[in-house]
Amino acid sequence: MKVDGRHFRSIWLEDDGWTVGAIDQRRLPHEFVVAHIASAEDATEAIRSMLVRGAPLIGATAAYGMALAMRTGASDPALDRAYAMLLAARPTAINLKWALDEMQRLLRPLPASERAAAAYKRAGEIAEEDVAINQGIGRHGLALIEQIAARKRPGEPVNILTHCNAGWLATVDWGTATAPIYLAHDRGLKVHVWVDETRPRNQGASLTAWELGHHGVPHTVIADNTGGHLMQHRMVDLAIVGTDRVTASGDVCNKIGTYLKALAAHDNGVPFYVALPSPTIDFSIDDGIRQIPIEQRSTEEVATMTGRTADGRVETVRVVPDGSPVANYAFDVTPARLVTGLITERGLLRPERAALASAFPERSAGH
Repeated sequence: MKVDGRHFRSIWLEDDGWTVGAIDQRRLPHEFVVAHIASAEDATEAIRSMLVRGAPLIGATAAYGMALAMRTGASDPALDRAYAMLLAARPTAINLKWALDEMQRLLRPLPASERAAAAYKRAGEIAEEDVAINQGIGRHGLALIEQIAARKRPGEPVNILTHCNAGWLATVDWGTATAPIYLAHDRGLKVHVWVDETRPRNQGASLTAWELGHHGVPHTVIADNTGGHLMQHRMVDLAIVGTDRVTASGDVCNKIGTYLKALAAHDNGVPFYVALPSPTIDFSIDDGIRQIPIEQRSTEEVATMTGRTADGRVETVRVVPDGSPVANYAFDVTPARLVTGLITERGLLRPERAALASAFPERSAGH
């Protein structure tokens, strides 16, 4: 996607052929900084600290982390250490484990002398596959936007609600929930995006708004609790969100607050779609509420906020009284019954096991 007319991806292999570059998302929207990842430890910390975030991008970063590990030591114990270290970085997004399993299956049978080159090659393929997957999601989601646009009065935009950031910054390029939006915008369709701020890390206000603005897509940032009001007043045509894990039965785990948006959409007859790449499907579990581990992150994410002061300084301030306990559940689960449809690279699917298994038989085999 574009930043002020210049093409960027969220992660890439540097010109030296072995270090990895990535946009430091902790510094957005106030500073655009490129971070350099030079070891498996760097990749682990990038994932843990949310320098990179979003399930598909986490998977790509983990793959490059394995390649970096093999460059410095390609023994079986080194492979096992890198796998375990990277896997522990974030527990909820299934793409992380998927990418690490892909790398381990490839590397385990190879002699140590061949592992580094093979790891870099596969990591690059995983990144390119993510781009192709997101383009497929974009094409299938575009049809939904086109159908709504055809019913609009001349000059009236299609209003789309998002939650968290499922844009190109959460993937390698294009994004999942935003891919249809970018395609629609680039084809001249009038779209407008309601961007949930998405407390406590403000990925909507900080990241989605930043990338939409720099690509030229009309949008408005709203407080998290505004979505229901907008839906009641017919100001939302459809909601599209991303996901960190989808169960075999179609339950959707996404950033905290997604479930409340789905409830409001259901109550007001607003279509609620989830855009997902196939590696996000976890065919090993059925009940998202009981079986998906929900990450609990640092209380400081809730107790503090970071922003730019009037004189240009970026400062962090505390917004919770000293001594008040804080809980920080990072995700919630939206039951399949509240999901209108799943937008995948292989088409629009019903949120149910039969549809998912039929579309992705190679992934559902054995479950």
